[in-house]
Amino acid sequence: MKKENSIWDFFASVKLAIITLSLLAATSIIGTLIPQNKPLRWYAQEYGANLAQLFKVLDIPDMYGSWWFLALLGLLCTNLIVCSLERFPGVWKQIKASGLDLPFIHLKKMGRKKEWQSSSSLKETAMELAARLNSSGWKSSSRNCDGGTLLFAQKGAWSRIGVYVVHTSILVIFVGAIIGEFYGFKGNVLIPETEQTDKIYTANGTKTIDLGFTVRCDSFILESYPGGMPKRYRSELTILENGKELFQAPIEVNSPLKYRGITFYQASYEAYQDFMIKMTNKRSGNSKTTIVPFQKQGEWPQEGLTFGVINAEGTGPTASRLKVWFSDHKGTPSVLWLNEGESATVDRESGTYLLSAKQMFATGLQVSKDPGVWIVYLGCGLMLIGLVIAFFMSHQRIWLFIKKEERGVSILFTGSANKNRVGFGIIFNDLGEILQR
Repeated sequence: MKKENSIWDFFASVKLAIITLSLLAATSIIGTLIPQNKPLRWYAQEYGANLAQLFKVLDIPDMYGSWWFLALLGLLCTNLIVCSLERFPGVWKQIKASGLDLPFIHLKKMGRKKEWQSSSSLKETAMELAARLNSSGWKSSSRNCDGGTLLFAQKGAWSRIGVYVVHTSILVIFVGAIIGEFYGFKGNVLIPETEQTDKIYTANGTKTIDLGFTVRCDSFILESYPGGMPKRYRSELTILENGKELFQAPIEVNSPLKYRGITFYQASYEAYQDFMIKMTNKRSGNSKTTIVPFQKQGEWPQEGLTFGVINAEGTGPTASRLKVWFSDHKGTPSVLWLNEGESATVDRESGTYLLSAKQMFATGLQVSKDPGVWIVYLGCGLMLIGLVIAFFMSHQRIWLFIKKEERGVSILFTGSANKNRVGFGIIFNDLGEILQR
């Protein structure tokens, strides 16, 4: 026999669930207000050295992964499991219970009831009432008892498990989150145009993560408003494995790239003081793309060319118009202005060249892998189902006791619902009118 104030009673307590949920809500507010996964020096600059040290002791910079937050989650899980095990057997008994076993004295004491008389025989009345119940969507059963016939029908018996579906959904979500925590990752990487990487870095930059394949940034395109504010930016990425190009895909904000369970989000960019110049000799078909620093000279030895960006116009750190110097060492060098992303033809003695230039960028990618996300989605779906069952459905039961009296046949109509009793009252009254016709 279970003792009072035992460990089992402690974990089965509803008060414990309320306290644990309140603590989780309060600490989640802290985790939302205080930025997570920043270097310790950042917290020292923002909040002072003493408070930053306290944050470190309490694992505030990684609050959702701290031992005490995980302990609260574990306590909630334990509480949900024990509460369910404690109460579910009684609920299951109510679901499977036969309403025909209810004593007549309990029917008389129910608050919701109607009584009337019938001139038909007991058997005819019972058959007629059963038929009306069935036609109204209430499948009834009957038995003879206390000198009469008892009819019983119910709806929504399984609605009693709604709260346990919610409990299960929370546990499923926790399982998905644990899988994501141990077998997934989140990180960032900055890839300059034309360069590639097979590693990313955790949010605080303290750990590198191998992707298992290579990502190359082929190009980065930035569109700006007239005032210079970024309007839209897009990266062209190529996925490679073992040096072989598998596919190329564009990504931009809200349009990520997914490969092997890893998702790449367009998160940011960085502008460099280097420029990418692309040249094509229309006569020979030779082409070359090279990167040159601002106001530095680049070379294409095979064509005998030198070139560079000698001026740039734009708003802020990004250039929208470039002044390019171009020479084949035969005659006066060509100097021309090029708009970002546009090409121009340059006629030289050594050939006719198609020339374009753009500022160099690095694409900032947020990278994540979460193998438990579908389990979390499943848990969320279960929670929605459980909440609908728990809040919008109820276990409704009705009884009809038909008994032969001296003046004819008397009928006692009673019913009850475990939730939404006002709504059930309307259903009860409507059904009572049908039965009394």
